[in-house]
Amino acid sequence: MLNAITISSLYVLDQDAALDFYVGKLGFEVKVDQQFGPMRFLTVALPSDPARSVLLELPAPPSVSAEIADQVRDVVSKGAAGGNLFFVCDDAHKTHAELKERGVDVPEEPVVQPYGIDFGFRDPFGNSIRVAQMIPPPSA
Repeated sequence: MLNAITISSLYVLDQDAALDFYVGKLGFEVKVDQQFGPMRFLTVALPSDPARSVLLELPAPPSVSAEIADQVRDVVSKGAAGGNLFFVCDDAHKTHAELKERGVDVPEEPVVQPYGIDFGFRDPFGNSIRVAQMIPPPSA
């Protein structure tokens, strides 16, 4: 049956600005950047997890019809498109500081939660990003 998730997608309003953010600030690498019919097929992945990619997709045909593309762009720009990424890291405080040094707007400070330490921010297009330093569950 199903074996793995290989590509997830996020709507972005500008693929070059998305590359600057995801590659230049978050440390992703470009996996594929090619013209694929009417669309630019642009995927990025973390160097530590190359099997899973994120498609940075414009809200335009063929993913949405030309008739509703403007509405989708409006929803994306308001952070309401439902795009979410969840990451784990070894040290939430260090990762938080590094992201701020790279120019990422990180309004939340790391907070201790029952599952670990986490914080969140948004990409330039309103997609939600959460980062967590997981604490192993207690032994039974």
